[in-house]
Amino acid sequence: VQLQASGGGLVQAGDSLRLSCAASGRTFNTYSMAWFRQAPGKEREFVAAITWNGGTTHYTDSVKGRFTISRDNAKNTVYLQMNSLKPEDTAVYYCAADPRAPLPLRVRPEPYEYWGQGTKVTVSS
Repeated sequence: VQLQASGGGLVQAGDSLRLSCAASGRTFNTYSMAWFRQAPGKEREFVAAITWNGGTTHYTDSVKGRFTISRDNAKNTVYLQMNSLKPEDTAVYYCAADPRAPLPLRVRPEPYEYWGQGTKVTVSS
């Protein structure tokens, strides 16, 4: 599976962005998917995850109510809608795929086998 993340950019605080992660491969619709982010000088952190059928989602506390993860299995794409962006959301955002599709959704990066190249989000104050 190859993942291609896109949609990052430079925005002001309070703005919105939608990230996309396009996947190759016919088995995408069996994988759990997640978004992680990494700010300069910090470890990669979990943002959100979604089960293979979109039925369950999980978010880190700092983005609850502002970010929404979704997927369109017909398009082999997972999305991250980010609203009310804050300067502390500034980071490189990575999408990741877990073919084992476990429950509960995993929040550590290690179990995710496939990673996109990252898309940079910069939020100015």
